Amino acid sequence: MRELLKFFINGEWVSPATPQVMDVINPATGTPNGRISLGSAADVDAAVKAARAAFPAWSATPKEERMAALERIAVEFERRLDDMGVAIREEMGAPQWLARDTQAALGPRHFRAALNILRDYEFEEIKGTHCVMKEPIGVCGFITPWNWPVHQMCAKTAPALAVGCTVILKPSEIAPFSAQILAEIIDAAGLPPGVFNMVFGEGPTVGAAMSSHPGIDMISITGSTRAGIEVARNAAATVKRVHQELGGKSPNIVLDDADLKAAVTGGVNSVMMNSGQSCRAPTRMLVPNKLMDEVCAIAQEVAETWTPGDPAANSRMGPVISDAAWQKVQRLIKAGLDEGATLVTGGLGKPEGLDEGYYCKPTVFRDVRNDMAIAREEIFGPVLSIIGYDDEDEAIQIANDTEYGLGGYVQSQNLDHARRIAARIRAGYISLNNAGLDISVPFGGYKQSGNGREFGEHAFGEFLELKSVLGYSPAR
Repeated sequence: MRELLKFFINGEWVSPATPQVMDVINPATGTPNGRISLGSAADVDAAVKAARAAFPAWSATPKEERMAALERIAVEFERRLDDMGVAIREEMGAPQWLARDTQAALGPRHFRAALNILRDYEFEEIKGTHCVMKEPIGVCGFITPWNWPVHQMCAKTAPALAVGCTVILKPSEIAPFSAQILAEIIDAAGLPPGVFNMVFGEGPTVGAAMSSHPGIDMISITGSTRAGIEVARNAAATVKRVHQELGGKSPNIVLDDADLKAAVTGGVNSVMMNSGQSCRAPTRMLVPNKLMDEVCAIAQEVAETWTPGDPAANSRMGPVISDAAWQKVQRLIKAGLDEGATLVTGGLGKPEGLDEGYYCKPTVFRDVRNDMAIAREEIFGPVLSIIGYDDEDEAIQIANDTEYGLGGYVQSQNLDHARRIAARIRAGYISLNNAGLDISVPFGGYKQSGNGREFGEHAFGEFLELKSVLGYSPAR
Protein backbone atom coordinates (compact mmCIF):
# COMPACT_ATOMS: atom_id res chain seq x y z
CA MET A 1 0.00 0.00 0.00
CA ARG A 2 1.36 3.37 -1.02
CA GLU A 3 0.62 6.20 1.42
CA LEU A 4 0.61 9.58 -0.35
CA LEU A 5 -0.68 11.83 2.39
CA LYS A 6 1.25 15.07 1.80
CA PHE A 7 1.36 17.72 -0.90
CA PHE A 8 4.43 19.41 -2.39
CA ILE A 9 4.08 23.14 -1.75
CA ASN A 10 6.83 25.77 -1.61
CA GLY A 11 9.58 23.18 -1.76
CA GLU A 12 8.27 21.15 1.19
CA TRP A 13 6.06 18.11 1.75
CA VAL A 14 3.14 19.43 3.78
CA SER A 15 -0.03 17.97 5.27
CA PRO A 16 -3.40 19.09 3.90
CA ALA A 17 -5.25 21.93 5.58
CA THR A 18 -8.17 19.61 6.30
CA PRO A 19 -7.40 15.89 6.53
CA GLN A 20 -9.39 13.77 4.08
CA VAL A 21 -8.18 10.45 2.68
CA MET A 22 -9.25 8.43 -0.37
CA ASP A 23 -8.35 4.90 -1.42
CA VAL A 24 -6.58 4.35 -4.73
CA ILE A 25 -7.90 1.28 -6.55
CA ASN A 26 -5.73 -1.12 -8.52
CA PRO A 27 -7.69 -1.66 -11.76
CA ALA A 28 -6.13 -5.09 -12.22
CA THR A 29 -7.74 -6.37 -9.02
CA GLY A 30 -10.47 -3.90 -8.09
CA THR A 31 -8.96 -3.59 -4.60
CA PRO A 32 -7.13 -0.72 -2.86
CA ASN A 33 -3.38 -0.47 -3.32
CA GLY A 34 -2.82 2.98 -1.88
CA ARG A 35 -4.25 6.04 -0.14
CA ILE A 36 -3.97 9.74 -0.89
CA SER A 37 -4.94 12.92 0.86
CA LEU A 38 -7.52 15.04 -0.90
CA GLY A 39 -6.93 18.75 -0.99
CA SER A 40 -9.24 21.72 -0.59
CA ALA A 41 -9.44 25.34 -1.64
CA ALA A 42 -7.18 26.18 1.31
CA ASP A 43 -4.43 23.97 -0.08
CA VAL A 44 -4.82 25.61 -3.49
CA ASP A 45 -4.48 29.00 -1.80
CA ALA A 46 -1.22 27.89 -0.18
CA ALA A 47 0.14 26.63 -3.51
CA VAL A 48 -0.86 29.83 -5.29
CA LYS A 49 0.82 31.95 -2.62
CA ALA A 50 4.03 29.95 -3.04
CA ALA A 51 3.92 30.05 -6.85
CA ARG A 52 3.25 33.78 -6.96
CA ALA A 53 6.09 34.49 -4.54
CA ALA A 54 8.48 32.41 -6.64
CA PHE A 55 7.47 33.85 -10.00
CA PRO A 56 9.39 37.16 -10.06
CA ALA A 57 12.77 35.53 -9.44
CA TRP A 58 12.16 32.43 -11.58
CA SER A 59 10.87 34.41 -14.54
CA ALA A 60 13.95 36.64 -14.38
CA THR A 61 16.52 33.84 -14.34
CA PRO A 62 18.85 33.64 -17.33
CA LYS A 63 17.67 30.90 -19.65
CA GLU A 64 20.94 29.06 -19.06
CA GLU A 65 19.88 28.52 -15.45
CA ARG A 66 16.50 27.19 -16.53
CA MET A 67 18.22 24.93 -19.07
CA ALA A 68 20.42 23.55 -16.29
CA ALA A 69 17.33 22.88 -14.17
CA LEU A 70 15.62 21.03 -17.04
CA GLU A 71 18.74 18.93 -17.51
CA ARG A 72 18.80 18.01 -13.81
CA ILE A 73 15.14 17.00 -13.96
CA ALA A 74 15.73 14.83 -17.05
CA VAL A 75 18.74 13.10 -15.48
CA GLU A 76 16.86 12.38 -12.25
CA PHE A 77 13.86 11.19 -14.25
CA GLU A 78 15.99 8.76 -16.23
CA ARG A 79 17.41 7.44 -12.96
CA ARG A 80 13.91 6.67 -11.74
CA LEU A 81 12.36 5.19 -14.89
CA ASP A 82 11.92 1.79 -13.28
CA ASP A 83 10.11 3.32 -10.28
CA MET A 84 7.91 5.34 -12.60
CA GLY A 85 7.05 2.31 -14.72
CA VAL A 86 5.92 0.33 -11.68
CA ALA A 87 3.87 3.28 -10.43
CA ILE A 88 2.02 3.61 -13.74
CA ARG A 89 1.33 -0.12 -13.84
CA GLU A 90 -0.08 -0.09 -10.32
CA GLU A 91 -2.20 3.06 -10.70
CA MET A 92 -3.77 2.62 -14.14
CA GLY A 93 -3.11 -0.96 -15.16
CA ALA A 94 -0.71 -0.51 -18.07
CA PRO A 95 1.45 -3.60 -18.67
CA GLN A 96 5.11 -3.06 -17.86
CA TRP A 97 6.19 -2.91 -21.54
CA LEU A 98 3.82 0.02 -22.00
CA ALA A 99 4.14 1.59 -18.55
CA ARG A 100 7.93 1.88 -18.47
CA ASP A 101 9.21 1.83 -22.02
CA THR A 102 6.53 4.02 -23.58
CA GLN A 103 4.62 5.96 -20.94
CA ALA A 104 7.36 6.67 -18.39
CA ALA A 105 10.00 7.16 -21.09
CA LEU A 106 8.06 10.11 -22.51
CA GLY A 107 8.73 12.11 -19.34
CA PRO A 108 12.43 12.87 -19.75
CA ARG A 109 11.89 13.27 -23.50
CA HIS A 110 9.60 16.22 -22.83
CA PHE A 111 12.13 17.88 -20.52
CA ARG A 112 14.99 17.35 -22.96
CA ALA A 113 12.86 18.63 -25.84
CA ALA A 114 12.05 21.79 -23.88
CA LEU A 115 15.72 22.23 -23.02
CA ASN A 116 16.75 21.98 -26.67
CA ILE A 117 14.08 24.45 -27.80
CA LEU A 118 15.00 26.90 -25.05
CA ARG A 119 18.64 26.90 -26.10
CA ASP A 120 17.88 28.81 -29.31
CA TYR A 121 14.56 30.41 -28.40
CA GLU A 122 14.36 34.17 -28.83
CA PHE A 123 12.22 36.07 -26.35
CA GLU A 124 12.54 39.38 -28.23
CA GLU A 125 11.80 40.07 -31.88
CA ILE A 126 12.67 43.37 -33.54
CA LYS A 127 10.17 44.63 -36.13
CA GLY A 128 11.41 47.87 -37.62
CA THR A 129 11.66 50.34 -34.78
CA HIS A 130 9.55 48.22 -32.47
CA CYS A 131 10.14 45.17 -30.29
CA VAL A 132 7.79 42.28 -29.58
CA MET A 133 8.69 40.77 -26.22
CA LYS A 134 7.60 37.30 -25.12
CA GLU A 135 7.15 37.15 -21.37
CA PRO A 136 6.04 34.26 -19.12
CA ILE A 137 2.34 34.46 -18.39
CA GLY A 138 2.75 33.83 -14.65
CA VAL A 139 1.32 31.09 -12.42
CA CYS A 140 0.01 28.11 -14.40
CA GLY A 141 -2.47 25.57 -13.07
CA PHE A 142 -2.42 22.12 -14.65
CA ILE A 143 -5.19 19.52 -14.42
CA THR A 144 -3.97 16.25 -15.89
CA PRO A 145 -5.56 12.85 -16.63
CA TRP A 146 -4.89 9.27 -15.64
CA ASN A 147 -4.60 7.58 -19.05
CA TRP A 148 -1.15 8.88 -20.09
CA PRO A 149 -0.26 10.45 -16.73
CA VAL A 150 3.45 11.17 -17.09
CA HIS A 151 3.15 12.22 -20.72
CA GLN A 152 0.50 14.81 -19.94
CA MET A 153 2.08 16.15 -16.77
CA CYS A 154 5.43 16.65 -18.48
CA ALA A 155 4.01 17.98 -21.76
CA LYS A 156 2.66 20.90 -19.74
CA THR A 157 5.25 21.30 -16.99
CA ALA A 158 8.42 21.21 -19.11
CA PRO A 159 7.63 24.12 -21.46
CA ALA A 160 6.04 26.16 -18.67
CA LEU A 161 9.17 25.90 -16.52
CA ALA A 162 11.36 26.51 -19.56
CA VAL A 163 9.84 29.91 -20.35
CA GLY A 164 9.85 31.04 -16.70
CA CYS A 165 6.37 30.24 -15.39
CA THR A 166 5.65 28.71 -12.02
CA VAL A 167 3.41 25.67 -11.77
CA ILE A 168 0.62 24.15 -9.67
CA LEU A 169 -0.23 20.58 -10.68
CA LYS A 170 -3.42 18.69 -9.88
CA PRO A 171 -2.92 15.16 -11.18
CA SER A 172 -5.74 12.66 -11.47
CA GLU A 173 -6.75 11.50 -8.02
CA ILE A 174 -7.37 7.97 -9.32
CA ALA A 175 -3.83 7.63 -10.70
CA PRO A 176 -1.62 9.68 -8.37
CA PHE A 177 1.44 7.45 -7.91
CA SER A 178 3.33 8.74 -10.95
CA ALA A 179 2.65 12.34 -9.94
CA GLN A 180 4.16 11.70 -6.53
CA ILE A 181 7.34 10.44 -8.19
CA LEU A 182 7.42 13.41 -10.59
CA ALA A 183 7.25 15.78 -7.61
CA GLU A 184 10.07 13.82 -5.94
CA ILE A 185 12.11 14.10 -9.13
CA ILE A 186 11.63 17.86 -9.35
CA ASP A 187 12.36 18.20 -5.63
CA ALA A 188 15.62 16.27 -6.09
CA ALA A 189 16.53 18.51 -9.05
CA GLY A 190 16.67 21.48 -6.68
CA LEU A 191 14.31 24.02 -8.20
CA PRO A 192 13.70 27.09 -6.04
CA PRO A 193 10.81 26.74 -3.55
CA GLY A 194 7.42 27.52 -5.07
CA VAL A 195 8.43 27.06 -8.71
CA PHE A 196 6.67 23.68 -8.84
CA ASN A 197 3.81 22.72 -6.52
CA MET A 198 1.48 19.71 -6.44
CA VAL A 199 -1.86 19.22 -4.71
CA PHE A 200 -3.89 16.02 -4.89
CA GLY A 201 -7.63 16.41 -5.12
CA GLU A 202 -10.87 15.95 -7.01
CA GLY A 203 -12.10 18.07 -9.89
CA PRO A 204 -15.12 19.64 -8.16
CA THR A 205 -12.94 20.82 -5.26
CA VAL A 206 -9.26 21.33 -6.14
CA GLY A 207 -9.88 21.60 -9.89
CA ALA A 208 -12.65 24.15 -9.43
CA ALA A 209 -10.59 26.13 -6.91
CA MET A 210 -7.68 26.28 -9.35
CA SER A 211 -9.69 27.26 -12.40
CA SER A 212 -11.52 30.05 -10.54
CA HIS A 213 -8.56 31.33 -8.49
CA PRO A 214 -7.62 34.95 -9.31
CA GLY A 215 -3.99 34.19 -8.47
CA ILE A 216 -3.64 31.65 -11.30
CA ASP A 217 -2.97 33.31 -14.66
CA MET A 218 -3.48 30.32 -16.93
CA ILE A 219 -5.23 26.96 -16.59
CA SER A 220 -4.53 23.95 -18.78
CA ILE A 221 -6.60 20.78 -18.68
CA THR A 222 -6.34 17.48 -20.47
CA GLY A 223 -9.49 15.45 -19.96
CA SER A 224 -13.03 14.94 -21.14
CA THR A 225 -14.90 17.60 -23.06
CA ARG A 226 -17.37 17.79 -20.16
CA ALA A 227 -14.54 18.57 -17.73
CA GLY A 228 -13.03 21.10 -20.12
CA ILE A 229 -16.30 22.97 -20.37
CA GLU A 230 -16.57 23.10 -16.58
CA VAL A 231 -13.02 24.45 -16.26
CA ALA A 232 -13.71 27.15 -18.85
CA ARG A 233 -16.93 28.12 -17.06
CA ASN A 234 -15.13 28.41 -13.71
CA ALA A 235 -12.27 30.38 -15.26
CA ALA A 236 -14.45 32.92 -17.03
CA ALA A 237 -14.88 35.28 -14.09
CA THR A 238 -11.13 35.85 -13.78
CA VAL A 239 -10.51 36.09 -17.56
CA LYS A 240 -7.52 33.78 -17.31
CA ARG A 241 -6.14 31.95 -20.32
CA VAL A 242 -7.72 28.52 -20.73
CA HIS A 243 -5.99 25.74 -22.64
CA GLN A 244 -7.90 22.52 -23.29
CA GLU A 245 -6.89 19.16 -24.77
CA LEU A 246 -10.11 17.19 -24.68
CA GLY A 247 -11.90 14.22 -26.21
CA GLY A 248 -11.74 12.63 -29.63
CA LYS A 249 -13.46 10.22 -31.99
CA SER A 250 -10.80 10.08 -34.65
CA PRO A 251 -11.53 8.78 -38.15
CA ASN A 252 -9.11 6.44 -39.91
CA ILE A 253 -9.76 6.62 -43.66
CA VAL A 254 -8.48 3.52 -45.43
CA LEU A 255 -8.35 4.39 -49.14
CA ASP A 256 -8.72 1.81 -51.87
CA ASP A 257 -5.04 2.16 -52.80
CA ALA A 258 -3.83 1.42 -49.25
CA ASP A 259 -1.64 -1.50 -48.27
CA LEU A 260 -4.64 -3.13 -46.65
CA LYS A 261 -2.80 -5.49 -44.30
CA ALA A 262 -0.50 -2.76 -42.96
CA ALA A 263 -3.24 -0.14 -42.79
CA VAL A 264 -5.75 -2.23 -40.88
CA THR A 265 -3.15 -3.83 -38.62
CA GLY A 266 -1.76 -0.44 -37.63
CA GLY A 267 -5.22 0.99 -37.09
CA VAL A 268 -6.39 -1.85 -34.86
CA ASN A 269 -3.16 -1.77 -32.86
CA SER A 270 -3.55 1.98 -32.28
CA VAL A 271 -7.04 1.44 -30.87
CA MET A 272 -6.14 -1.50 -28.64
CA MET A 273 -2.92 -0.11 -27.16
CA ASN A 274 -3.44 1.30 -23.65
CA SER A 275 -6.74 -0.64 -23.55
CA GLY A 276 -8.31 1.88 -25.89
CA GLN A 277 -7.76 4.71 -23.41
CA SER A 278 -6.15 7.27 -25.71
CA CYS A 279 -7.87 10.47 -26.82
CA ARG A 280 -6.41 10.34 -30.33
CA ALA A 281 -7.11 6.63 -30.93
CA PRO A 282 -8.51 5.97 -34.45
CA THR A 283 -11.72 4.40 -33.20
CA ARG A 284 -13.71 4.94 -36.41
CA MET A 285 -12.20 2.99 -39.32
CA LEU A 286 -13.69 4.12 -42.64
CA VAL A 287 -13.24 1.59 -45.44
CA PRO A 288 -14.52 1.15 -49.02
CA ASN A 289 -17.65 -1.01 -48.93
CA LYS A 290 -16.15 -3.27 -51.60
CA LEU A 291 -13.27 -4.10 -49.22
CA MET A 292 -15.37 -4.50 -46.06
CA ASP A 293 -15.10 -8.30 -45.79
CA GLU A 294 -11.35 -8.31 -46.31
CA VAL A 295 -10.82 -5.48 -43.84
CA CYS A 296 -12.93 -7.18 -41.18
CA ALA A 297 -11.05 -10.45 -41.52
CA ILE A 298 -7.75 -8.64 -40.92
CA ALA A 299 -9.20 -6.58 -38.06
CA GLN A 300 -10.51 -9.67 -36.31
CA GLU A 301 -7.18 -11.46 -36.59
CA VAL A 302 -5.26 -8.48 -35.21
CA ALA A 303 -7.71 -7.65 -32.41
CA GLU A 304 -7.60 -11.23 -31.14
CA THR A 305 -3.83 -10.96 -30.62
CA TRP A 306 -4.49 -8.35 -27.91
CA THR A 307 -4.98 -10.82 -25.10
CA PRO A 308 -6.00 -9.13 -21.83
CA GLY A 309 -4.24 -10.20 -18.67
CA ASP A 310 -2.45 -9.22 -15.49
CA PRO A 311 -0.25 -6.19 -16.22
CA ALA A 312 2.21 -7.37 -13.55
CA ALA A 313 2.83 -10.41 -15.78
CA ASN A 314 3.50 -8.04 -18.71
CA SER A 315 0.33 -8.99 -20.58
CA ARG A 316 -0.31 -7.38 -23.94
CA MET A 317 -3.46 -5.59 -22.72
CA GLY A 318 -4.33 -4.51 -19.20
CA PRO A 319 -7.66 -3.46 -17.68
CA VAL A 320 -9.49 -0.18 -18.10
CA ILE A 321 -9.05 2.26 -15.25
CA SER A 322 -12.15 1.75 -13.09
CA ASP A 323 -15.49 0.08 -12.61
CA ALA A 324 -17.18 3.22 -13.95
CA ALA A 325 -15.06 3.02 -17.09
CA TRP A 326 -15.82 -0.70 -17.47
CA GLN A 327 -19.55 -0.04 -17.12
CA LYS A 328 -19.38 2.66 -19.80
CA VAL A 329 -17.62 0.33 -22.23
CA GLN A 330 -20.23 -2.35 -21.61
CA ARG A 331 -23.09 0.13 -22.06
CA LEU A 332 -21.76 1.24 -25.42
CA ILE A 333 -21.02 -2.28 -26.65
CA LYS A 334 -24.63 -3.14 -25.82
CA ALA A 335 -25.80 0.00 -27.62
CA GLY A 336 -23.86 -1.11 -30.69
CA LEU A 337 -25.58 -4.47 -30.65
CA ASP A 338 -29.00 -2.95 -30.02
CA GLU A 339 -28.59 -0.43 -32.86
CA GLY A 340 -27.77 -3.13 -35.39
CA ALA A 341 -23.98 -3.14 -35.74
CA THR A 342 -22.46 -6.55 -36.46
CA LEU A 343 -20.06 -7.93 -33.87
CA VAL A 344 -16.82 -9.17 -35.48
CA THR A 345 -15.03 -10.16 -32.27
CA GLY A 346 -15.18 -9.43 -28.54
CA GLY A 347 -18.42 -8.22 -27.03
CA LEU A 348 -20.00 -7.94 -23.62
CA GLY A 349 -18.58 -9.16 -20.33
CA LYS A 350 -15.12 -9.88 -19.03
CA PRO A 351 -12.62 -12.11 -20.81
CA GLU A 352 -12.60 -15.72 -19.67
CA GLY A 353 -10.62 -16.28 -16.49
CA LEU A 354 -10.44 -12.57 -15.57
CA ASP A 355 -13.23 -12.19 -13.06
CA GLU A 356 -11.38 -9.70 -10.85
CA GLY A 357 -10.44 -6.24 -12.07
CA TYR A 358 -11.81 -4.17 -14.93
CA TYR A 359 -10.90 -6.15 -18.03
CA CYS A 360 -12.71 -5.73 -21.35
CA LYS A 361 -12.74 -7.91 -24.43
CA PRO A 362 -11.00 -6.37 -27.45
CA THR A 363 -14.06 -5.62 -29.58
CA VAL A 364 -14.60 -4.89 -33.27
CA PHE A 365 -17.91 -3.93 -34.90
CA ARG A 366 -18.70 -3.76 -38.61
CA ASP A 367 -21.71 -2.38 -40.48
CA VAL A 368 -21.59 0.66 -38.22
CA ARG A 369 -23.52 3.77 -39.18
CA ASN A 370 -22.09 7.12 -38.17
CA ASP A 371 -25.26 8.00 -36.25
CA MET A 372 -24.84 5.05 -33.85
CA ALA A 373 -23.70 5.68 -30.28
CA ILE A 374 -20.49 3.67 -30.86
CA ALA A 375 -19.60 6.07 -33.69
CA ARG A 376 -20.56 9.25 -31.81
CA GLU A 377 -19.39 8.79 -28.22
CA GLU A 378 -15.83 8.54 -26.98
CA ILE A 379 -15.90 5.03 -25.54
CA PHE A 380 -12.38 5.09 -24.03
CA GLY A 381 -12.07 1.33 -24.21
CA PRO A 382 -10.80 -1.29 -26.69
CA VAL A 383 -13.66 -0.93 -29.17
CA LEU A 384 -13.28 -0.31 -32.92
CA SER A 385 -16.16 0.71 -35.20
CA ILE A 386 -15.76 -0.08 -38.91
CA ILE A 387 -17.86 2.12 -41.21
CA GLY A 388 -18.26 1.61 -44.94
CA TYR A 389 -18.23 4.28 -47.65
CA ASP A 390 -18.81 4.28 -51.42
CA ASP A 391 -16.54 7.15 -52.52
CA GLU A 392 -14.01 9.55 -51.06
CA ASP A 393 -16.41 12.46 -50.74
CA GLU A 394 -18.62 10.29 -48.56
CA ALA A 395 -15.58 9.23 -46.52
CA ILE A 396 -14.67 12.87 -45.85
CA GLN A 397 -18.27 13.70 -44.94
CA ILE A 398 -18.37 10.83 -42.43
CA ALA A 399 -14.94 11.68 -41.04
CA ASN A 400 -15.94 15.28 -40.32
CA ASP A 401 -19.42 14.42 -39.04
CA THR A 402 -18.41 14.54 -35.37
CA GLU A 403 -18.32 17.11 -32.60
CA TYR A 404 -14.64 16.26 -32.12
CA GLY A 405 -11.57 17.19 -34.12
CA LEU A 406 -8.50 15.90 -32.33
CA GLY A 407 -6.96 13.30 -34.64
CA GLY A 408 -7.34 11.88 -38.11
CA TYR A 409 -5.64 9.04 -39.99
CA VAL A 410 -5.26 8.36 -43.71
CA GLN A 411 -3.98 5.16 -45.32
CA SER A 412 -2.73 5.15 -48.92
CA GLN A 413 0.32 3.89 -50.79
CA ASN A 414 0.15 7.11 -52.83
CA LEU A 415 1.46 9.82 -50.53
CA ASP A 416 0.07 12.67 -52.64
CA HIS A 417 -3.34 11.02 -52.45
CA ALA A 418 -3.05 10.73 -48.65
CA ARG A 419 -2.01 14.37 -48.35
CA ARG A 420 -5.03 15.56 -50.35
CA ILE A 421 -7.39 13.62 -48.11
CA ALA A 422 -5.61 14.84 -44.96
CA ALA A 423 -6.13 18.45 -46.03
CA ARG A 424 -9.90 17.89 -45.99
CA ILE A 425 -10.11 16.43 -42.47
CA ARG A 426 -11.09 18.93 -39.78
CA ALA A 427 -8.72 17.83 -37.04
CA GLY A 428 -5.52 19.07 -35.48
CA TYR A 429 -3.27 16.01 -35.66
CA ILE A 430 -3.24 13.83 -38.78
CA SER A 431 -1.23 10.63 -39.21
CA LEU A 432 -0.49 9.31 -42.70
CA ASN A 433 0.10 5.57 -42.99
CA ASN A 434 0.21 5.08 -39.21
CA ALA A 435 3.07 7.51 -38.61
CA GLY A 436 3.81 7.52 -34.89
CA LEU A 437 3.60 10.26 -32.25
CA ASP A 438 6.19 13.04 -32.57
CA ILE A 439 6.50 15.48 -29.67
CA SER A 440 8.33 18.06 -31.83
CA VAL A 441 5.19 19.09 -33.74
CA PRO A 442 2.08 20.77 -32.28
CA PHE A 443 -0.65 18.58 -30.83
CA GLY A 444 -4.23 19.69 -30.21
CA GLY A 445 -7.72 19.71 -31.59
CA TYR A 446 -10.44 21.49 -33.51
CA LYS A 447 -14.05 21.91 -32.38
CA GLN A 448 -14.93 20.27 -29.03
CA SER A 449 -11.55 18.57 -28.84
CA GLY A 450 -10.19 21.77 -27.32
CA ASN A 451 -8.00 24.74 -28.13
CA GLY A 452 -4.33 25.59 -27.98
CA ARG A 453 -1.42 23.29 -28.75
CA GLU A 454 1.07 21.17 -26.86
CA PHE A 455 4.52 19.84 -27.86
CA GLY A 456 7.52 21.54 -29.40
CA GLU A 457 8.09 25.23 -29.92
CA HIS A 458 4.36 25.86 -30.26
CA ALA A 459 3.87 24.79 -26.64
CA PHE A 460 6.10 27.65 -25.49
CA GLY A 461 3.63 30.14 -26.92
CA GLU A 462 0.85 28.81 -24.69
CA PHE A 463 2.74 30.06 -21.64
CA LEU A 464 3.86 33.44 -22.95
CA GLU A 465 2.31 36.90 -23.13
CA LEU A 466 3.23 39.23 -26.00
CA LYS A 467 4.29 42.80 -25.22
CA SER A 468 4.78 45.26 -28.06
CA VAL A 469 7.24 48.07 -27.26
CA LEU A 470 6.95 50.82 -29.86
CA GLY A 471 9.88 53.12 -30.54
CA TYR A 472 12.23 50.48 -29.12
CA SER A 473 14.90 51.36 -31.70
CA PRO A 474 15.67 54.78 -33.17
CA ALA A 475 14.26 55.51 -36.60
CA ARG A 476 16.81 55.49 -39.36
